[in-house]
Amino acid sequence: MNRLKISVILILSCLMYALNAGAQVTVDAKLDSASIFIGQRIGVTLDVSADAKSNVELPEMDSLQQIVPGLEFVRAEKADTNYINEGARKTLSRRYYFTSFDSTLYLIPEFDVKVDGQSHLSKKLALKVLTLDIDTLHADSICGIKAELAPPFDWAEWRLVIIFIVIAVLVAGLMAYVIYRLKTNKPIIRRIRRKKKVAPHKAAMEKIEVIKEEKIWQSEDSKEYYTQLTDTLRQYIKERYGFNALEMTSYEIIQKLQDVNDEEAINELRELFQTADLVKFAKYSTLINENDRNLVNAIEYINQTKLEEPEEKPQPEVVVVEEKRSKIAKYVLIGSIVVSALVFLGVLGYVGYRIYMLTL
Repeated sequence: MNRLKISVILILSCLMYALNAGAQVTVDAKLDSASIFIGQRIGVTLDVSADAKSNVELPEMDSLQQIVPGLEFVRAEKADTNYINEGARKTLSRRYYFTSFDSTLYLIPEFDVKVDGQSHLSKKLALKVLTLDIDTLHADSICGIKAELAPPFDWAEWRLVIIFIVIAVLVAGLMAYVIYRLKTNKPIIRRIRRKKKVAPHKAAMEKIEVIKEEKIWQSEDSKEYYTQLTDTLRQYIKERYGFNALEMTSYEIIQKLQDVNDEEAINELRELFQTADLVKFAKYSTLINENDRNLVNAIEYINQTKLEEPEEKPQPEVVVVEEKRSKIAKYVLIGSIVVSALVFLGVLGYVGYRIYMLTL
């Protein structure tokens, strides 16, 4: 009887150990290198191992967020998930990139990973940011100062460049003449057509629908996506509030709108413009869910601020009807402009290349 009790206790202990092993969560973080130079990027790999059915939430950070003073978050890659032990457990791995412009020793805090709502912390990491010592008092010890050497001018080398410059001037003159002829071509018959004015919010939503159909935000060209999205918002703001948002910076637009919009709408628009500026001017790479959120923010801002205007009478628009001979002449002139422009660009490209090679 005692042996039976001992056997049952051993079996239960083994089962409890197996269950605890299956539910065990491990979180590990490691640096690509222990030190970097000022301005370089450093990668931190976060590895998480948990039960396959567990809900794992990895840390999210905002661009340019400082996890410690002086150490800035740049971006994060998409998490990789693998299943092991015949699908019983899973491992998640994600890389975070940071940079610093101050030379010092940083203590990177723990990464907080939530598994089924419970926090699990990684270990702390140490990163040394180095700088280069430059002896500004003895610059000659680094490299000697050399006098400039002016190569002799050779007309034979520049002859072809000069000939092509003359060709470019002639082609430019031809294009100017053709454009002048095209502009002075007077129409023979005029016809009036009624054109209905579209409300600013409707015009903006039509452009956003085009952006959604083309699915630009799902491609790698985030700059083109944010350019089209912000241009649409700038045009809407210009028509809605009467100031030229197309010629203003994002900061100036936000400052101008603070007098007419509520804080919630301003915050959503500020986040969208900040992301767009980072993409267009700092080569910031966005995630698809971030692009989706900014698209939704643009739509919500338009819906919150739109002004339903009463229908106006259609405005007259002049439509020019030309004779067949005039149309043919117009097409010939347009074709001449296109051909001349291509020749002009080709000549300029060749001249630029030759000048670059001759000045090396």
